[in-house]
Amino acid sequence: MKVGIIGGGALGLAAAYELGLRGHQAQVFERAPFLGGQASTFEVGGGRLEKGYHHLFRSDKDIVNLIHELGLGPKLHWIESKVGLFHGDRVWNFASPKDLLTFRPLGLLDRLRLGLVTLYLQKTRNWRRFEGVTAREWLEKRVGRRPYQVIWEPMLRGKFGKHYDEVSMAWLWGKIYLRVSSRERIWAKEKLGYPIGSFGEIFDVLDRKIREMGGEVHISAGVKRVVMEDGRARGLEVETPGSAPEVRQYDAVIATTPSYVFTRLVPPLPADYQKMLTGVTYLSAVLAILVLDRPLTSKYWLNIADRSMPFVGLIEQTNFVDPSLYGGKHIVYLTNYPATDEPIYQMSPEELLDEYLPHLPRINPDFDRSWIQEYHHHKVDAAQPIIGVNYSQRIPSNRTPIPGLYLANTTQIYPEDRGTNYSVKLGRQVARMVLEDHGH
Repeated sequence: MKVGIIGGGALGLAAAYELGLRGHQAQVFERAPFLGGQASTFEVGGGRLEKGYHHLFRSDKDIVNLIHELGLGPKLHWIESKVGLFHGDRVWNFASPKDLLTFRPLGLLDRLRLGLVTLYLQKTRNWRRFEGVTAREWLEKRVGRRPYQVIWEPMLRGKFGKHYDEVSMAWLWGKIYLRVSSRERIWAKEKLGYPIGSFGEIFDVLDRKIREMGGEVHISAGVKRVVMEDGRARGLEVETPGSAPEVRQYDAVIATTPSYVFTRLVPPLPADYQKMLTGVTYLSAVLAILVLDRPLTSKYWLNIADRSMPFVGLIEQTNFVDPSLYGGKHIVYLTNYPATDEPIYQMSPEELLDEYLPHLPRINPDFDRSWIQEYHHHKVDAAQPIIGVNYSQRIPSNRTPIPGLYLANTTQIYPEDRGTNYSVKLGRQVARMVLEDHGH
């Protein structure tokens, strides 16, 4: 078979790799001038850094297995995480159950209750019992109003903005269930995985392997439309810089674009399927990346449980991996998930930096703007779909109503959240689905 794939992120590359392993030819088209999508990289201090922070959990079996398949296993390191919570103008340790028990902004009974509820979520495998209720409703009832207001509501508001009270408890269950899987024992600190050399190296090797197996990978190659013949998807119209649009013929097409982009590439779809595609609300990711001459905090992951702060998370990469990977520089991400009509999204890089910097002395009183050696700014559209209640009933099938056309994107990853592991898993699954449907 010959399969056209729209999108050169983890999902599209994993699908192409799986097709190649099974003796079929895949051709990947990525509009951006780089591969990797949300896990793509750029150079800092002679090393490669993800535009958006990335790590792996112990439960991320699909991408871990792929890393070993590609011969990169020795580069995958498991590192103890350093997690904190910013509340009340103070950074609190928040990496283990013991830290929760010493979190004094909550009374002892509230801490015990919160710990027991967290333990319950960590031990519960049936996510469906959480699907019909919002995280706000479930948490307020189970952990109480005060713990919800102090810890969960600020983080939900920071992550989902005005949609914070629409998010399903099944989404939050997934976050908590995953974290405990990265601990060797229930009371131990978590360990997270990182491929030393960056996630970009994974995509480089995938690119090479796909080509070695007879496939093609094209960057700066935009797909204008899916070409139809006799009611079936038969090709792609592709546009590359300096060349006229070209129609390429395929036996099947896999699209890995966001749902709203997909609707622009295909003929009108049946109303029920179209509604599933257009009914998804996406938030963007806005990343401000500071390259410093010294550490800012002692934490890798600092959740901001304070909505007077203009960002929801502070991730200090070089408190996770060694600064020598970046020429001795210290890397800090300041992250947000705004809608495209919100001021944070629309600010210029300079305006965003001016918005953020006055708040950093609240985290480290010694911070001075002179510490900044470089500043980088990245925006990713359609980074986070809003996962509402009973979401499983609204997930569009990977098999679209158009024969020969398949859709695979982050809105179909559920109850798990978006991430490289589940992109790899879904990419390989949809590749096998294509082969099965075509008698292979």
